[in-house]
Amino acid sequence: MKPTDSNKALLSLIKNYKIVFSSDDGKKVIEDLEKRCHEFVTTHAKDNSHETAFLEGQRSVLIFIKSMINKNLEE
Repeated sequence: MKPTDSNKALLSLIKNYKIVFSSDDGKKVIEDLEKRCHEFVTTHAKDNSHETAFLEGQRSVLIFIKSMINKNLEE
C-alpha cells in the first residue's frame, strides 16, 4: 500500500513528538505535566461540571501527547 500525503504528515508529526519528548528536557516537561494535568488522579470536581470538564481537558491533552510518543512507527 502506497503511503498517502496525510499518512506521511502524520508519521512526521509522530516522529516530532518522539524527538521533542525523548530529550532530557522533554522528559522533565512530561513529568511536570503528569502532576499538573492530573494523569493519575480523579478530575471530578464536586458540584462544578465546568471545572470537571476543564480538568479532564487538561488530562486529555497529556494522554494524547503520551499516546503520540508511545506509538510504534513499525505498524
